[in-house]
Amino acid sequence: MSFIDPVHSDGPPGAGGFIELRDVEKVFSVRRKAGLVRREKREVRAVDGISFDVARGEMVGNIGPNGAGKSTTIKMLTGILTPSAGRLRVAGIDPSRERTRLAQRIGVVFGQRTTLWWDLPLKDSYRLMHRMYRIPDDRFAANLARCVELLELRDLLDVPVRQLSLGQRMRGDIAAALLHDPEVLYLDEPTIGLDVVSKARVREFLRELNASRGTTVLLTTHDLTDIEQLCKRVMVIDHGRLMYDGELAGLHAVGESERLLVVDLERELPPIEVPGARFVRSEGPRQVLAFPSSASAAPIVAAVAGRYPLVDLSVREPDIEAVIAKMYGEGELGVRAGSP
Repeated sequence: MSFIDPVHSDGPPGAGGFIELRDVEKVFSVRRKAGLVRREKREVRAVDGISFDVARGEMVGNIGPNGAGKSTTIKMLTGILTPSAGRLRVAGIDPSRERTRLAQRIGVVFGQRTTLWWDLPLKDSYRLMHRMYRIPDDRFAANLARCVELLELRDLLDVPVRQLSLGQRMRGDIAAALLHDPEVLYLDEPTIGLDVVSKARVREFLRELNASRGTTVLLTTHDLTDIEQLCKRVMVIDHGRLMYDGELAGLHAVGESERLLVVDLERELPPIEVPGARFVRSEGPRQVLAFPSSASAAPIVAAVAGRYPLVDLSVREPDIEAVIAKMYGEGELGVRAGSP
């Protein structure tokens, strides 16, 4: 799927409407100084006509630069903020009108904030949530045991939250968000600041959760490895508009990314010239060629092997992070979407 019209999109075909947004806007009024005494009022459009659907059981990545409108969208989906315009439903519920009812069906994890009680042991926070959500005792016990096992929390249950490391607290927050069996899980930077081991543990847990429970997951993150390892579908938001909605692989084609062919020759030679590839650099007998990610490597490899004395070669896939950076840096999103 290519770039979409940021104003008139109805979301991907056949996606269903478990989560449904239609032309949703969020405008904030901001006052700033305009002299010694006078202040002027201006509007900031944080979300500008976003439309998309998320089907039950999907795991969708949500990416974009700081200030793009990602977190504002999540806050409207949870009922924390009320849209300025448009229509928004989660499981048929208007979040801003029925926030309490919706709370029983969603779980939320904000990476830089905690829902746990700072001075209490982790297990006491869970007991409080048991009461707050009125979770049946057997269901609470089963869910807690499952989270404790999969997120490796057993040795942390008696530790006050303030003494937990960031990675430990994040795992604790994810468990807290799942004790009441939410149908939807919103994750805003769930692996921020975590070490490699903690990130891997959280990602594996989310994969298992989605596969075994069919939990719908909307993942907002700056860590594109989270997206690559967890999500087949990705949405790119920029300046409050939905600029791309489709398969992760499609970003490479839209962003005109390239794969690299690393060729080790028997000896140092002039730059390799074959159809469909361009010379990038040489390092002694090693040469690096680039070709479009959408093209097949087979004819290029065959041409190189047929014309040059080979020792070895390999194909390197494009870095999704570099693709996104290139798209923002060159203004590709706005141009492709037809923005002025």
